Amino acid sequence: MTLAQELRPEHEHGLVRGRVALVTGGTRGIGAAICRRLAAEGASIAAGFRRQEEQAQKFLASMTADFPDARITLHEGNIGSADDCRRVVREVIQQHGSLDILVNNAGITIDRTVAKMTDEDWQKVIAVNLSGAFFIAQSALDHMLKRGTGRIISVSSVIGETGNIGQANYAASKSGLFGLTKSLAREAVFQLQRADRPVGDGVGLTVNAVTPGFTSQVKSGPSTAAWTCEEMSYEHPPRGPCPVRGTDRDRQVRWRSVERASVRSCRPGGP
Repeated sequence: MTLAQELRPEHEHGLVRGRVALVTGGTRGIGAAICRRLAAEGASIAAGFRRQEEQAQKFLASMTADFPDARITLHEGNIGSADDCRRVVREVIQQHGSLDILVNNAGITIDRTVAKMTDEDWQKVIAVNLSGAFFIAQSALDHMLKRGTGRIISVSSVIGETGNIGQANYAASKSGLFGLTKSLAREAVFQLQRADRPVGDGVGLTVNAVTPGFTSQVKSGPSTAAWTCEEMSYEHPPRGPCPVRGTDRDRQVRWRSVERASVRSCRPGGP
């Protein structure tokens, strides 16, 4: 049995087959797990990364070996740069022909108490975790609106809901993703309606956020802690609730990528 077959439960065959998914921060940690899950479901993968060329090439070699039928590409860029975000989206569309799924996964931490946090500490984290998510979603959304379909999923954090000592910058950036997600979703519906694509017409365009807890970023293995995922989301058009529960955050993102997925609020419980 191949890894692709092992990752795909019997009742979940090719749910995103033929789709193109861009995953920022996609060569390690949660991002790599998301790429593997989507590739196992038949998607073509565009994985974003920055600087760590050797790690990215190892990821590409592993993905190519495990998913020989999938098209896998790498895209280097600084998610904190608006120009790089727009360039990467253009590259993906040029190389794959379209962009169906965007997963805003890239993120950084610079942890210090408020008293010790520098201006640069604050600005770097906000630039990557929040501003970068906006710039790349802005570019992807323009393409998706023209096609009348698409999926945008942002990976937030439970810290964005609870806050944490020494993580004011990180908490603010991840909390900001909630408002960004809701605003993008409302604007997507508004723009589709203006373009005479009423609710219920086709698979639509959805925008979601998932909020995982603590994970190991070094490996794509199991979480280091149990977590509860809360999704802040809307949809065009509305469908049924998310059936995926438990600790498989890559399956949560995969579910949000499929055509029949709901983007209404959904609270999967922890184990």
